Amino acid sequence: MIRTLIACTALIAFSAGMMSVQVDAAEPSAGEWKTIFNGKDLTGWNGDSRLWSVRDGVIHGETTPDKTANGNTFLIWEEEPVSDFELSLAFRCSATNNSGIQYRSRHIDADNARNDWVVRGYQHEIRNENELPSVAGFIYDEGGKRGRMCLVGEKAVWTADGKELVETFLTADEYKKLFNLDDWNEVRIVAKGNRLQHYLNGTLILDCTDKHPEFARTDGVLALQLHAGKPMWVEFKDLKIRPAK
Repeated sequence: MIRTLIACTALIAFSAGMMSVQVDAAEPSAGEWKTIFNGKDLTGWNGDSRLWSVRDGVIHGETTPDKTANGNTFLIWEEEPVSDFELSLAFRCSATNNSGIQYRSRHIDADNARNDWVVRGYQHEIRNENELPSVAGFIYDEGGKRGRMCLVGEKAVWTADGKELVETFLTADEYKKLFNLDDWNEVRIVAKGNRLQHYLNGTLILDCTDKHPEFARTDGVLALQLHAGKPMWVEFKDLKIRPAK
């Protein structure tokens, strides 16, 4: 009788524990991913409809000799500005020109400009190249004064005095093995406080801390770039974002 009572008590405790685990697993956790592209149309995004569309479930941007970009043009996520965040997506593009992912950027009023989809700020470079240093992943100061702020394989700090290179941690051969030429590549951008980190296919490729008193940005819009110049195409999929932990 005692053994039976003990067994029943243990079974009840085990069942209660399982119910607790199931309830916890069903509840959304802090920092849950939010999908920001529905795979069907460009709802929530604002850009030049001549150049941006959805094809086969992915965002497709393309310029041609007949449909050109009047300066660098962007597809801007309209829903909310980004501050401390983690962004995940996949891209592929042609090798004829470059593209980018803008974040913590400023949407420029373009009443007298060449197009209405202009942004300025941090850009994660997008390229279909695997020879350092002109590869996907470096930070470019789009519309700013600092140019290529931090290259792939660098850990750097920006202050009022300029850029301080702390260390390099990725070789040319390592990057070439990491990057999928002519195919999809996964990007993760983590921005928390003044620290910016870029990941490619699961590997950290850049670590930049921006302490510049004038140029550092703490929030702004998120956008995707089509570059002016040579005809090109770029595609993005699996776009999702969550607050940085």
